[in-house]
Amino acid sequence: MATPRATIPLKYQPRRYYCTDTVNSDCQKGFISAAGLNHHYNAVHKHHTTRPSRPQQHPWKPTGQHDGSGDDNIEPQGAYYPGTPVDLNGDDLPEGASPPKPNTPSKRAWHPFESRAHFELADFIFRQNEMPGAQIDELMHIWASMPGQAGTPPYANHEHLYSTIDAISEGDAPWTSFSMESVEAGGSGGPSWKCSGTYEVVFRDPQILLNHQLSNPGFKNHIDYSPRLVFGEKGQRVWSDLMTGNWAWNQCNELSKDPDNHGAMFVPIILGSDKTTVSVATGNNEYYPLYISAGNVHNGMRRAHGEAVSLLGFLSIPKTDKEFEADPEFCTFRRHLFHTSLEAIFHAMRPAMTKPQSIKCADGHYRRAIYGLGPYIADYPEQALLACIVQGWCPKCTAHRTHLDHDPNAILRNHEYTQLLMDSFASHVLWQKYGIVDDILPFTASFPHANIHELIAPDILHQIIKGTFKDHLVSWVETYLKKHYKNDFAAVLADIDRRIAVVPPFPGLRRFSQGCGFKQWTGNDSKALMKVYLPAIAGYVPNEMLQALSAFMDFCYIVRQSSLGEADLEALDKALQRFETHRSIFEAEGIHSDGISIPRIHVLQHYHEAIELFGAPNGLSTSIVESKHIHAEMAQVLLVNQRQDKLARFQAECLAEGRELTIDNLSLLNSLFSGLLDKPLIPQDNVHEDTSFPDDPYLQEAEDDGSERVDAVVQLAHKPFHLRCEKSFIFYIAPRKLRTLAEMGQGIGHPELPDLLSIFLFQQKNPGVDVPDISKCPKAIDRGYSFSSAVATFYAPSDFSGANGMHRQCIHASPSWRNGAPRYDCVFVEKDPTLPGFQGLYVAQVLLFFSFHYRNVLYPCALVQWFTPVGNEPCINTGMWKVEHEYDEYGDHLVSVIHLDSILRPAHLIGIYGDEYIPPDLHYSDSLAAFGSFYVNKYSDYHAFGLAF
Repeated sequence: MATPRATIPLKYQPRRYYCTDTVNSDCQKGFISAAGLNHHYNAVHKHHTTRPSRPQQHPWKPTGQHDGSGDDNIEPQGAYYPGTPVDLNGDDLPEGASPPKPNTPSKRAWHPFESRAHFELADFIFRQNEMPGAQIDELMHIWASMPGQAGTPPYANHEHLYSTIDAISEGDAPWTSFSMESVEAGGSGGPSWKCSGTYEVVFRDPQILLNHQLSNPGFKNHIDYSPRLVFGEKGQRVWSDLMTGNWAWNQCNELSKDPDNHGAMFVPIILGSDKTTVSVATGNNEYYPLYISAGNVHNGMRRAHGEAVSLLGFLSIPKTDKEFEADPEFCTFRRHLFHTSLEAIFHAMRPAMTKPQSIKCADGHYRRAIYGLGPYIADYPEQALLACIVQGWCPKCTAHRTHLDHDPNAILRNHEYTQLLMDSFASHVLWQKYGIVDDILPFTASFPHANIHELIAPDILHQIIKGTFKDHLVSWVETYLKKHYKNDFAAVLADIDRRIAVVPPFPGLRRFSQGCGFKQWTGNDSKALMKVYLPAIAGYVPNEMLQALSAFMDFCYIVRQSSLGEADLEALDKALQRFETHRSIFEAEGIHSDGISIPRIHVLQHYHEAIELFGAPNGLSTSIVESKHIHAEMAQVLLVNQRQDKLARFQAECLAEGRELTIDNLSLLNSLFSGLLDKPLIPQDNVHEDTSFPDDPYLQEAEDDGSERVDAVVQLAHKPFHLRCEKSFIFYIAPRKLRTLAEMGQGIGHPELPDLLSIFLFQQKNPGVDVPDISKCPKAIDRGYSFSSAVATFYAPSDFSGANGMHRQCIHASPSWRNGAPRYDCVFVEKDPTLPGFQGLYVAQVLLFFSFHYRNVLYPCALVQWFTPVGNEPCINTGMWKVEHEYDEYGDHLVSVIHLDSILRPAHLIGIYGDEYIPPDLHYSDSLAAFGSFYVNKYSDYHAFGLAF
């Protein structure tokens, strides 16, 4: 039997309904029907009732005093830099005054584009789809040949499109360059880098890029114009965005010594680069990108919004023959080239680092701004290059490379101390005893109030996820297995791979169908493996090894939070202490018999102080700049990047100004242009009537959500389903129809569903009362709708989320997921919100989502199968709770009907695998039935880590 298909409309339907949510004015998503708009609103923007707050994972116990970090981490003294708005002459405005409007010549509404539709088309073709020029020409030819177009497409060809984009004045930051060469250039007989090397550095004005970011209207609610102190539960200090850290206050304290600076706003300059990834190659030179971001922009915007990080330039990497790669003279030249390039890029900004200059800000006001070099995001090899230290040493402190974690004489590095050592010792002493490269100071020594050793930012991706976890811990575990199991090593490794492969699916969790035995690791591979690794190796490695990994995982998940309080920092220190204690097992087993002294692991000791200085590290990770890497020819990169920046800024300015369609534009509504428009065409009060939830086919398993903050809410999919099974055993979705409760129950193997529903109704009306004989329970209406999924929306700013921190995950209860195996997900169910962590939760597996009406009340429900905890505390080795199936007095799985409001969010269970090898034919869809007990995976995501402790 053929699968029924929906009727496909043959007539073009323009988007006539647009989102006008007042809380998220930047949304403005378009739909072809009012129903689609209503579904979008209820999915993304609907305001929900807030649940009672749950106990914090790390409760704060005030001690009456705050431990300082010495003179280099001064407690904030006051807001010397309030970012006072000024007029066009730089004079302070009265409080509450409107932003001044500069006298600019008037121009056509969508200049240089003919209309809004022309802009939307250009943006769609060039920025969103990156269509090649030849394809643009072909599209215009097809467009011109369509009936009614009179042979005139919106753009004559790709050159016409490009020239229109180039005419945009908003967001323009021209590229420039300078060249450098060796002092011996032009000679002969020496290596190529010395005799014939000319090294070009291509860049844009950093001050222009920063001003573009600070004036971007899309950031107006996500920017700090002055440092701020944030306090949380019981008055504890909380660190999140860069301007909540002590470093911004320290900088302001220094700058405020000049009275002319009072009232100005401080603009930290965040820089980032990744020398391990060469992105552009031209001739004899290689280049890698340098990025810039204004530290005033909130971390959430830096992670979620592409315009908060800009491509500043391309640094040149000199190349030479292999025989000269380790030559000290070549290494010295490469180091000087790097620091001289950075110094030259920022040379023109030096005056703006001591005297304020008037700039336009995102809220439309003008403020006097003073700039300063801020955190630098880089991997360890580049950190060593930045700090001018020897590889294997710490770029932040003087701890000796042979015992980094246990050097009692270690102090923090700074330029003055380095210069003193250079004046006192010979080069070989500096190299061997202090790890200092002689004859060069970092580029920050040429700028005011900048110390690169302090400014090197924590690097979660390379130091923790790729570095400590993937490069060291996973490798050490494999070395242990090979040493301990010898002839059985291959079989054990294969079983660990099968354990990873049979992990039940979970929103946002990568599936390792072949385990973790792949050659090329990415950061995403490492992050995904961290979530499932502990249960996979349990039983094969000593308990202390599990405890070491569990302590490290706790450290990683704490430090990845979007905000951290003093209690979190105490927990961070305890996790690090546990890790350093239990990692001795790797020394005892002969894997690191000479001790562990590794820079990427040692730097974990500096995270506490770095958080107090710069806020939460997840706003300064190299993953932010890695995601923007470009692989192309240099000339193409420069031009494309400049045009993309212009289009993005033009769009932001247009939305902020609220440019409406002209009468001429309205005539385009019935043409192909109308499908590209993105602005409300209906009044705001004509929307948001439907209260249902959409079954959006494009909804991902886990995604960011731009809605207003709520703690957690779960809603059913919009469209009910009715599944039938034909002889071919292929499931399909039949047309919408009511079903009897008996049919629903029979379809999932639980014919007692009507009785369970009667018990549910009695409990709804009589909470806390023992259920009487089933015959005395109310009888529900015999029909209802069944659903294949529900969507949980909750506040999870540390996970993949929008600027407001909201996150969505699908919960499935389907006999055929994606036309394949069945999928019945697990959930956390509210037990007692006053109890901490998992003690206040239940875990259940959803067998069916359904809804029905009883006495004019709609009940969205779930039929669930329960699990019960094993013991009264988490497993001491893995740090995760254990659960097992719960049974009734007849030995059957305990099932019941619950209200959807009692579900918090999805839960992830991983089997406790025991001593037997996993059968090769076991499928992950059978995992929840194949094992008797399970770990409650608190590492499934960062929100679960803070919930199931």
